[in-house]
Amino acid sequence: MSPQNPSPLECPPATARPDVAEQPVVRRAVGAGKVVAEGVPSGSDPHPDHGPRILAMLHIGAPGRHAMPTAHSWCSCGRDLKAFGHQQIARLAADHTRHRTVCPLLTRGKEAA
Repeated sequence: MSPQNPSPLECPPATARPDVAEQPVVRRAVGAGKVVAEGVPSGSDPHPDHGPRILAMLHIGAPGRHAMPTAHSWCSCGRDLKAFGHQQIARLAADHTRHRTVCPLLTRGKEAA
């Protein structure tokens, strides 16, 4: 007679497999640790302070027909306003322009230039 196959719900008996042994963990002892990706040191700053950067932004979204337009005014000083509809967007755009002339973060950059 041939041996019976175990039922799919039953596990076959565990046997010791000498070919599968624990592998030692190899760790590098030289250099800085990697955090983000291979080749990127953990101390690098993804957002350097030098060079141009956005300080203030006015984004106006004008969707298709019969949809309400939206606007978003943002500044790095903490200003974050939104408007919906034509009249409110016109007021927000004028206020955003005025804010750019009085914001301490934006006027400081113009004085240095």
